[in-house]
Amino acid sequence: MASSSSTNAGSSIAYLIPEFPGQTHAFFWRERARLHRLGDRVAIFTTGKPPEELRARHAWAEEAEALTRHLTPLDARALRDIASELRRAGREGLARVARAMAASEAPTPMDRVKLGGALLLGARLAAEARREGITHVHVHSCANSANVAMLANRLSGLSYSLTLHNPLDCYGPNQPEKWRHAAFAIVITRAIRDEVEEELAGALPPRLFIAPMGVDEEAFCREAAYEPYAGEGPFRVFSCSRLNPVKAVDDLVRAIAGVAEAGVDVELRIAGADDVGGQYQAQVEALAKELGVADRVHLLGSVSEDVVLGELRRSHAFALASLAEPLGVAIAEAMAVEVPVVVTDAGGVPELVTHEESGLMVPPRAPERMAEGLLRVAREPELARKLSRGGRETVLRGFHSGVSAEAIHEGVKEALGGGAPRADLRRARAAGE
Repeated sequence: MASSSSTNAGSSIAYLIPEFPGQTHAFFWRERARLHRLGDRVAIFTTGKPPEELRARHAWAEEAEALTRHLTPLDARALRDIASELRRAGREGLARVARAMAASEAPTPMDRVKLGGALLLGARLAAEARREGITHVHVHSCANSANVAMLANRLSGLSYSLTLHNPLDCYGPNQPEKWRHAAFAIVITRAIRDEVEEELAGALPPRLFIAPMGVDEEAFCREAAYEPYAGEGPFRVFSCSRLNPVKAVDDLVRAIAGVAEAGVDVELRIAGADDVGGQYQAQVEALAKELGVADRVHLLGSVSEDVVLGELRRSHAFALASLAEPLGVAIAEAMAVEVPVVVTDAGGVPELVTHEESGLMVPPRAPERMAEGLLRVAREPELARKLSRGGRETVLRGFHSGVSAEAIHEGVKEALGGGAPRADLRRARAAGE
């Protein structure tokens, strides 16, 4: 997407991100930096702190924590702000809120409690935005944080937008009302766009853009040219994901066992924390021991972006065995660093990876096929070089964080009356580019 808008006047906007800054939130920080380049000032709000085990460990985490404003807990000042905002809304604003809440889907008592809490947080968000001169809020979630922004809009008129990072069913009820009042929305893949247009027909905002979760292609790059495996020392495979059954790390361990059985001295290093209470990590470790590859499989835990970058630069291949992957930021990071990727074709991955051109794709739950792909990278240096080049070229064409940043920048300008719709963004939606 073109970057000519960097000369345009920016806006004072805010992100609303649940449990920020979390370990998987690097993409948001990169996108924010790109928005700053475009001239936008971006504050950050969150509905609560992340659990300690999922807190960001990146170099930027301390700065992010210092900049982030928390909507909870509700202290005395927050309660005064909420009361003031409710009074300021008057009968008209309260009537809009009442209509929105009456139209909202809240099928369980807990959903109704959450909706009431979202109204309080929406009033606080509106008050904070008014105080700081913030004119638009972009919500990086379609769960309850989207209710917060929607109710802030109904109460005060505060403009908001959404990014949908996963299929709709990941984000709970009330999707039509969350989307109906948004100025625009971003979805990360064509497949998710198609789902949204079918499921939310009649409730979509006036603008719907496709923009992937992108990579900082300037930081995620090589210091030296990629060298395929030459048969000496270990064939180094890296993976980066949460330790969660949906990531099928157990299948990846089985694939590594298959590579070792084929006579290749293979080493697997996995970055990522267990987010299901440690049970899955114990299962993975037990499986590696059972298969005789415990000395080949290394679990690094939660690590910083710098560590991930270092691991990618020293690796011969990247592998991910996910059962469901909306797009795959970790895959795109590996491609940006010119590491050949061997990944499952689950979810939106085929929109990022072209088989035999920018990576190798295999079906989910087929560790023997993943082993075959890894063996090809280990034994076919020309293929490895081709995939290395193709991956980087793919990221530069449209999977970097500047794409989503410009979509937000242009969407906010249009929403606030600062410019006509950009032709390239309209084409992106029409053509699914």
